[in-house]
Amino acid sequence: MEYISTRGGVGAVDFEGALFSGYAPDGGLFMPQCIPSLDGDTLRSWSRLSYRELVKELCSLFITAELVPRNTLNDLIDRAFSRFRHKDVVHLSRLKNGLNVLELWHGVTYAFKDLSLSCTGQFLQYFLEKKQKHVTILVGTSGDTGSSAIESVRGQKNMDIFVVLPKGFCTQIQELQMTTVIEDNVHVFAAHGNSDEIDEPIKELFADVDFARKYNLMSLNSVNWSRIMVQIAHHFYAYFQCAPSLDTTPLPVVEIVVPTGGGGNITAGCIAQKMGLPIRLVAVVNSNDIIHRTVQHGDFSLSESVKATLASAMDIQEPYNMERILWLLSGSDSRLMKTLMERFSVSKSLKLPEDLHRKLSETLRSCSVSDEDIVRAIQRCWEENRYLLCPHSAVAAHYHYSQPDGARLHQKFSCFSFLFSTPRCCLAPASAAKFQDSLLRAGLVPQLPPEISALTVMETKSTTLERGQDWAQTLREWIEAKAEWW
Repeated sequence: MEYISTRGGVGAVDFEGALFSGYAPDGGLFMPQCIPSLDGDTLRSWSRLSYRELVKELCSLFITAELVPRNTLNDLIDRAFSRFRHKDVVHLSRLKNGLNVLELWHGVTYAFKDLSLSCTGQFLQYFLEKKQKHVTILVGTSGDTGSSAIESVRGQKNMDIFVVLPKGFCTQIQELQMTTVIEDNVHVFAAHGNSDEIDEPIKELFADVDFARKYNLMSLNSVNWSRIMVQIAHHFYAYFQCAPSLDTTPLPVVEIVVPTGGGGNITAGCIAQKMGLPIRLVAVVNSNDIIHRTVQHGDFSLSESVKATLASAMDIQEPYNMERILWLLSGSDSRLMKTLMERFSVSKSLKLPEDLHRKLSETLRSCSVSDEDIVRAIQRCWEENRYLLCPHSAVAAHYHYSQPDGARLHQKFSCFSFLFSTPRCCLAPASAAKFQDSLLRAGLVPQLPPEISALTVMETKSTTLERGQDWAQTLREWIEAKAEWW
């Protein structure tokens, strides 16, 4: 199994090379040179596996035994999930009116990113210990990535992590989950800008090839293939939990509703689909609707500004993983991707070629959800089930409620509607406990776990990045200074 850049400008690398690279040197993203194909018998046999076992099987398809022996791989994944609160790692809640919610948030930081990042942290540690190597991890976060990335590597002597968060755009709990981690290898920066603005200095440092090579710079954002790889398991597990029976031929279809910002989870779904999993994918977004506009109209272009919404982790205008999806649907046409992405980089506006847009709209359905829709979904779910949704999960629930089989009343919705009897599973990215403001707005009382309540009285540590300051230069100086201690 080798990995190539979506833009075709670099040679193939193995899993280790993709893991430590983040962005490919040509600015593209790494993808498997070929996607494994699974037949019906394999899917039927996998249907009996736990989530943990599914992750092991899937990772073994993308990481060769020569690179990581299978027994070692299994041990790394077991270690990664050892801190999860639920015995099954993830859990499906079957609620009224056909609402199935797959809880992906039982990790340390109460967010789905704990799943992929806990595994990625173990993979990193495995290779670093073998090679006695040190890396510098540089991460921009819209809310949950930063804390999950920190927890995956905190205290490790051969890794330093630099996290940039958008001050005022995360919830207080999300910010505290980062700033209360007082470790020598953890460095948090609070920038006075939005999620897209904090990505710019990070891209600049990765684009400086000499600097990136000298300090072994890498990313744990979902540009990193390892995160996408682990997230493929979400879709397999959701399918097996919700499919009515696997005794039929062809296998039944399950619809997976995916709240998305940067596009990592929906990319994982597209790969699962490509592997032969019979799923119908729905990308649901908040008012920052570039993915929705791209699916509906082929319009991959920025709005005037990022809109602050209740689903703050999805307040993203540049979903970099769309490049992976478009590459996959183009038949791995790296030349086309290079042309399209370079055009977008300059103009921030792109009209997809007609054929590519057609393939995208055949692969994905989409929906854009307002804050008012989010609040109504949270309220309805509580009224019917006494079950609290986070605002991101509520984006998916709103889609479910807007469909004929999920609505109590015949109403008009902005989402694309269609009649079908296909089972549906909504992915739930985070615990409602992290989003008190959204619950209060819905007239509900937040229920805080003790671990989260304790954050408010803990010591905090972060460095402020002011507007007008050269953020890239500041980060560069911090990384250089820290390197003197290696």
